Amino acid sequence: MTDVETSHNLEAARYEARIDGELAGFAQYQLTDELVVFTHTEVDERFEGRGVGSAIARYALDDVRRGGSRRVLPLCPFIKAWIGKHPDYADLLYGAPATTARD
Repeated sequence: MTDVETSHNLEAARYEARIDGELAGFAQYQLTDELVVFTHTEVDERFEGRGVGSAIARYALDDVRRGGSRRVLPLCPFIKAWIGKHPDYADLLYGAPATTARD
């Protein structure tokens, strides 16, 4: 299985995943002063079932966590469901109780 390479495309306001250099999927977002609003996630049907969506979600949410200044508002059903399956990311959700900083 080929590795999924993830990146943050600031100019396009999206997180991207590539396989063998080809765009396999992305998660589009909008920023406010306090939020990263995930609006849409898409995986090319040729790459479905290869963990592309999960790789994008994990990379994007880890990036938000590293930034430390914004919460996540997942309007996108995929990102919302992914967080639901990975409760260790629930603290990033807008409206979630504040927690102590992670190492």
